[in-house]
Amino acid sequence: MIQFALRCDDDHRFESWFKSSEAFDKLHKAGLVTCIICGSSKVEKALMAPKVRDSRSQRPAETPSIQEQALAALRKQIEQNSEYVGMNFAREARDIKDGIAPERSIYGEARPDEAKKLIEDGVPVTPLPFVPGRKSN
Repeated sequence: MIQFALRCDDDHRFESWFKSSEAFDKLHKAGLVTCIICGSSKVEKALMAPKVRDSRSQRPAETPSIQEQALAALRKQIEQNSEYVGMNFAREARDIKDGIAPERSIYGEARPDEAKKLIEDGVPVTPLPFVPGRKSN
């Protein structure tokens, strides 16, 4: 996992985690990296200094930033008010739109090509600014 500092064309700044630099590039090219504040897909990497800490120093943990707090609150709201459908997200979202499955809020995971196809077909979806936690029994 790699964390990037990002900036949209309205100069909103935020950070997000990606599986790899290549994963960011693929999602960005598909228009699936969006600003967490305004939703713009005109997002670029911003200059970011790596966080390096001397293993010998024992500094207290930093207080989460306002953006980190907002992301945590958003994640909590989504997890409490939506159903996690895992890798079945694309199928479930399409079934809901087509009236095959009951209408409800869902979240999960989809490959970039699946997400792009949903958007092209008018299925209302948006990428989350965090990786969903996988739920198990």
